[in-house]
Formats: sequence, structure tokens, C-alpha cells
Amino acid sequence: QVQLVESGGGLVQAGDSLRLSCVFSGGTFTRSAMGWFRQAPGKEREFVAALSWSGLADYYADSVKGRFTISRDSTVNTLYLQMSSLEPEDTAVYYCAVTRPYFGDDLSSSQEYDYWGQGTQVTVSS
Repeated sequence: QVQLVESGGGLVQAGDSLRLSCVFSGGTFTRSAMGWFRQAPGKEREFVAALSWSGLADYYADSVKGRFTISRDSTVNTLYLQMSSLEPEDTAVYYCAVTRPYFGDDLSSSQEYDYWGQGTQVTVSS
């Protein structure tokens, strides 16, 4: 079955950088869109970034635009989230998510995704 395994989280200081990875397996992902979401304590899960199935279009939440970059390496079945200029407000559990073949245009909605990883904790100290 489809599995998504995140890694790369940790404790960093404000201003530092971190790269999250998500290895996906157990399916065919040629036409799958992929995304990152996060959930802070006491808050709802929120959209962070997404990549269209073609890799030609990426989308970001306003709060991370210019600081985070989403990318995908299909040769190793891995999705990345490069995070820079981290802020304490970025502290959350980060989840990667994948769709089935997808040609829609609402990748900021968690409901569009079919598979989820278990999450990786990112903590940014001030």
C-alpha cells in the first residue's frame, strides 16, 4: 500500500534553515500532486506548500512564501520542503500528502489529498 515517511524535523533556532524529506512508496505517482501541511498545538492543520503533478506549478501559503521551497525528485521518490529564515511561528508537526491522479486546482485544501505521512516535528526557538 501507499506509504509516506517524513524525516528531517528537529529543534532549530530562529533564522536557521531545515530541509524536510518525504519518501513515498507503494504506488504510481506519475500524475499525483503533492503537498506539505502543518499543525501547531491547539490549531487546525494548515496548508504550507504544494506541487502539481507535472512539477511545473508550485503553491505556497502567504506565511511561508519566499522562505520555503517545495520540490520533488522522482528518481528517488522523495518530496522535499526546504525551509529557511525559520520563525517560532513555524513550530508545528509537518505532514506530507499525496493525491491520486489529480488535475484539479485546489491543492491548498487538505481534502484533495488521499495519502498522508505520520508527520515530523519542527520546533523553532526564539
